[in-house]
Amino acid sequence: MRLLRGTRHDKYFDISHNNFIQKIMQPNSIVKDKRNWLYGAGCLLCVEIFIAAFLHDRIVRPYVGDLLAVVFLYCLVRSVVTTPVRPTVAAVLLVAYAIEVLQYLHLLTYVGLAHSRLAAVVLGNHFEWGDMLAYTLGAAGILAAERVKVLYDHYYA
Repeated sequence: MRLLRGTRHDKYFDISHNNFIQKIMQPNSIVKDKRNWLYGAGCLLCVEIFIAAFLHDRIVRPYVGDLLAVVFLYCLVRSVVTTPVRPTVAAVLLVAYAIEVLQYLHLLTYVGLAHSRLAAVVLGNHFEWGDMLAYTLGAAGILAAERVKVLYDHYYA
């Protein structure tokens, strides 16, 4: 049954409407958004691997790598679940802080992975306050970028 033209719902419920096929064929914007977050996480993972494998300096590897690790975790979480920005950033920051605290407690020694190079690269092996600052700056950068995105969408999209 066709809806009468001129009603405000006809374009959503009328099967014969011209845009019906286009709406079916368009990828879901949420799925597309999650896919973009996953692509971003993949790119950041490649950058992190490059930093861990080839850069052995006193600035980029320890601090920029930690800052990007928070951004990587954020992108990974956003690729899986749709949650508000601030709670997601807070959760990612707490995970980063927890990993740093576990480094302070020498977790790798207690679980028998102290000599594992992979475990040391992934989880780290020593606590530094500078890492906590890098995590915090990464989280602040995420919040700033998300705010800019909201403002851009509001004024230009």
